[in-house]
Amino acid sequence: MKILLTGGLGYIGSHTCICLKEAGHDTVVIDNLCNSKISVKDNIEKITGSEIAFYEGDIRDRGFLRDVFQREQRKQKIDAVIHFAGHKAVADSVEEPIDYFENNIAGTIDLLAVMEEENIRNLIFSSSATVYDPKSPVPYKENDPKSPVNPYGETKYIIERMLCSLAASKPSWNIVILRYFNPAGAHKSGLIGEDPGGIPNNLFPYILKAAKGELPALSVFGNDYPTPDGTGVRDYIHVSDLAEGHMAALKTMLTGRGEENPTVYNLGTGRGYSVLEIIEAFEKTNNVKVPYMIAARRAGDIAWSFASTEKAKKELHWETTRGIYDMCRDIWRFGQEDLV
Repeated sequence: MKILLTGGLGYIGSHTCICLKEAGHDTVVIDNLCNSKISVKDNIEKITGSEIAFYEGDIRDRGFLRDVFQREQRKQKIDAVIHFAGHKAVADSVEEPIDYFENNIAGTIDLLAVMEEENIRNLIFSSSATVYDPKSPVPYKENDPKSPVNPYGETKYIIERMLCSLAASKPSWNIVILRYFNPAGAHKSGLIGEDPGGIPNNLFPYILKAAKGELPALSVFGNDYPTPDGTGVRDYIHVSDLAEGHMAALKTMLTGRGEENPTVYNLGTGRGYSVLEIIEAFEKTNNVKVPYMIAARRAGDIAWSFASTEKAKKELHWETTRGIYDMCRDIWRFGQEDLV
């Protein structure tokens, strides 16, 4: 098959691109490089031994999108789109909500409009566990109440509602929504991983930079949550497991749609780890010290979040195979490549 990935040089997109290439599929990648690097393309090609078609540009530019779709469709029909592109930092979204609404929501509208024009109606959308109501008991199930507490989560939920309306009005669309929990780790080669600039928003890259001495200390945002050690608990999923979840979703979507459209799946491990547990696991796995300090809670953060994974296991025949120590080992290996 031929699959187009928006944001395909980003953290999750790049790992999924590798999975697709290794399974023998053609890939087309669109990325504006606002939160990724062109070197990721070279490393994907190095890992897979094959080229990827890459277009630098923004999905909010419909003319650019039309040109990419039409050019690639002349070679071979695009079977599906996996939509990764979007801003993703909770804290940033609290500070710059308009930017998040404009980029994530307007960008998705432009993508959907051009896909409809070009008669491409198979879509996998990257959503987030941040759509759930934090008052709901964990683990979160796909049909639990939704009430995002930050603008990032709001953009994801609005897009989900848009996709529901689209599928209801145009049944020819075939849509899967994947709600990610907390991706972590890196590719086993050490060549691909999460590579944010400045002070990271996500825990694992922040730990890596603190352990390498590139930052003086990790800031632990809040130690007074109602959790066993007071720090936030999250469901961390290895990014390679997450990429394989996309493969399972793609196969299921294209070989026979269920009664729901869109169909929604949680992608997580089904258990949570606190920030202090992650620090301890990282130190133990890699025999390093991670200096840290307690800081004030971040706006938009919640105490608990982990997934119910039963639906994905049953319908996608997928579950995670890598654990927290694999995540710690693989991101440390990636950090040794001097790419971070």
